[in-house]
Parts: sequence; C-alpha cells; structure tokens
Amino acid sequence: MRVSEFFDKVNKTLTHHARRLRRAMRGMRWDRSRRPASRPIIVVGCSRAGTTLVYKVLSESHEIGSLQRETHDYWTDLHPLSDKHWDTHALDAADVGATDRDEVSRYFYRWTGHHRWVDKNNQNGLCVPYLQALFPDAVFVFVKRSPGDNLNSLIEGWRKPDEFATWSNDLPATVAVENGQLSQWCFFLAEGWRDYVNAPVEDVAAFQYNAINQAILDARAGLPASQWVEVFYEDFLRDPDATFRRVFEGCGLRFDAALQARCAEVLDTPFNAFSEIRLDKWKDGRNRDKIERALPRVADVAGRMGY
Repeated sequence: MRVSEFFDKVNKTLTHHARRLRRAMRGMRWDRSRRPASRPIIVVGCSRAGTTLVYKVLSESHEIGSLQRETHDYWTDLHPLSDKHWDTHALDAADVGATDRDEVSRYFYRWTGHHRWVDKNNQNGLCVPYLQALFPDAVFVFVKRSPGDNLNSLIEGWRKPDEFATWSNDLPATVAVENGQLSQWCFFLAEGWRDYVNAPVEDVAAFQYNAINQAILDARAGLPASQWVEVFYEDFLRDPDATFRRVFEGCGLRFDAALQARCAEVLDTPFNAFSEIRLDKWKDGRNRDKIERALPRVADVAGRMGY
C-alpha cells in the first residue's frame, strides 16, 4: 500500500469516528434540553417535479441544517407501510404518535446540529396534514411542474427501478405495468394504486401526478399564507435568481451573495436530471404519444395548479 493510500484510509477512519462522536454528543445535548425543531422547511411536490433542485439549494444555507439526502426510509421506519395495509404513504394528523415530535426533532438535530432544518422526500406531499400537526410552525415549499414535462419525467423514472423502486421490494402485489415490462412500483403509493398494477405507464404517471398534487392543494387551505411558498418549476428556468430569492425569503432565510452566485449557475450542473433542462421537452421526446393520451386525465388538477 502506498503511503498516500494509507493516510487516506486513516483520515477517513478518523473522520467517520469524529462524526459519530459529534452525533452522540448532540444526542446527549438534545436529551438535556428536549428542544423541538423550530420552523422546519418541508419541500413538497410530485416526484420528478424539481423538488430535489429546491432542496439541494436550500441545503446550502448556513442558517439551517440538512441531511443532504432524502428521508424515505426514516419516515417509513417511523410509520411502516404495513400499518396502513400497504394502501398509501399518506399520513394525517391522526397518525402523529405521542413521541413522534421528540424523535424527529432529536434525529435531525443529531445529524445536522440545527434545530431548524430542511427535509424532502417523494412522499412528503401526501403527508402535509401530519407534518403540520407534528410541527405547527413548519414552512412548506410546494414545487409545481407543468403536466407534460412532469409526466414525461415520471415515465422515464419508471424505467429506472434501481433508482426509484428500491423501497418496494416487499410490496404485497404483482406489478406488471406497461404489459409487464415494468415489474417494480416506483416513487410512492397513494390510495387506489392497486388499480394501476397492470396499466400503461402513462396512466400510472397520471394517477401519481393527480394524487400527490391534489393532496397538496387540499392541504394548502389549512395553512397560513406565511407558512406556504408556492413556485413554478418553469420559473427557475426562466429566472433562477429571482425565483430562488422568492423561495429563500418566503422561508425567512437570507439570500446572500454566495447563494445568489450559486443559483446563477445551478442549472448548468443539475441534480438528478435525465436529460437537458428545457421547457416542453416532452413534445419532441419518445413519450409524446403516451403523454398526449394522459394529459386529459390531469387537466383538472393542473388547472388548479395554475397551468
């Protein structure tokens, strides 16, 4: 082994143990204060709508903490899908357990060192009533995307089960979407998903687009305007500086020069994009015929979203 490789391994080992020690110390500190999370920021929206972009950029603020990763497994460990008979990822106020607020507050503080943090995962949009009951001062950022491009990206995502279906290996159903070509359920479960296990992939995408956006729009009515930030994904493409500024300010965060510079270039190195970022790319893509058949199914929800 070369000397440089040896010292690299030593450094990684020391860093690993130092992080574990910091988490342990934060856990003890939290146990003494038992301070709940303060105004957490929850990014919601349909899968493949641009929520990762917003989450990652918000995570660069020094005023809040971030796990820098999605939290699907954490929340489903806290509330297993089996508790809902595998019907849905949705949670409401009645699902708040006696210790949930403490457990979540402690978990995020241990990992981030902050009492205020940002979180994002595919299922959060189905859980706004639960999250609001858990943290009544939470701020929600709703990222909306036009139906054509969002459906296109969902369809492409369904063709990547190694990325978007890793959680569904124990699903108690046989999935044969797109004439059996797609055998693993992707993204999230919403009430009625079993009706689509043998459906064309565009019908599944339309079902998911409707289900999660409808849930978010319905939950919006129960939240104060000061705790709700709503943004079109397309605005990030047209004017990223102004759009991110509005998001940050809506969350009560400073939008300083460093963040402004970062946002000016963020689209040049996109997070988890399948192809070039541009508007209406579904119109010249391989899924155009499928999407044209599916668009009437999502027209009502898209209209409520402002499309």
